[in-house]
Amino acid sequence: MTIVVTGATGQLGHLVVESLLRRGASPADVLATGRDADRLRALADLGVRTAVVDYADPASLRDAFDGADRVLFVSGSEVGQRIPQHTNVVEALRSAGVGLVAYTSIAGADTSTMQLAAEHQATEQMLRDAGLPLVLLRNSWYLENYTPQVPTYLEHGAVVGAAGDGRVSAATRADYADAAAAVLLDPDAAPGTAYELGGEGFTLAELAAAVAEASGREVVYRDVTEDELAGILVGAGLPDPVARVFADSDRGIARGELEVTSGDLERLIGRAPTSMRQAVADAVAAQP
Repeated sequence: MTIVVTGATGQLGHLVVESLLRRGASPADVLATGRDADRLRALADLGVRTAVVDYADPASLRDAFDGADRVLFVSGSEVGQRIPQHTNVVEALRSAGVGLVAYTSIAGADTSTMQLAAEHQATEQMLRDAGLPLVLLRNSWYLENYTPQVPTYLEHGAVVGAAGDGRVSAATRADYADAAAAVLLDPDAAPGTAYELGGEGFTLAELAAAVAEASGREVVYRDVTEDELAGILVGAGLPDPVARVFADSDRGIARGELEVTSGDLERLIGRAPTSMRQAVADAVAAQP
């Protein structure tokens, strides 16, 4: 069975390739694709086949998908460019007649009001309209959205957000990658399935408390308005449009749009996902 992983030079895609191999996939059956030739060389060292593929280059997509049994379609990283790029991917998948496509979407994509969800909603519809045998991997937030900020939390003694008491079911990239690999290798994976994936939910106040507990220092949650958060993020160096997308995502958390209670992630990976408290403790321990 030939498995193609798109976006394999990104953080999630690379982890999926590693998980496929750990789960017993033959390296010769895995084709890792991406735009960065240097990062592809690191994947080639694992024994898998590689190909330089760009979502903006339809010919490279057609070549990669030719003869593929299963494809992991990792959503593009360029917000605002996803629709034209994803259109190219979907057309190449349709032309290739791939046996199963797994697409990395966002939690609750069919009902979410978050700005980040709009391109995922459009892509899911394109995939359906193309008549492709489709599995949706609807990932909630990454714990890595928070753990790199631990030094900032400690410096200021606060986690700042606009999420109120909303709960977010974040999990690690490695856990989401393991779930994707499990689906790709499952001979009984059923087209039409939508997996809602996330870890144990927590509030940002609970995140602050976990940082305080792991560090022995005072860290509190400071709740601000969506506009105030956008201004803080702009002051930290983010472009205004990006800052507003992140602030809007906190609004989504406040509305419960990134809370997942399905248990799908744990069932797919066969273990409990890494907890927020463990991820925070590891991040604190890594500080000088």
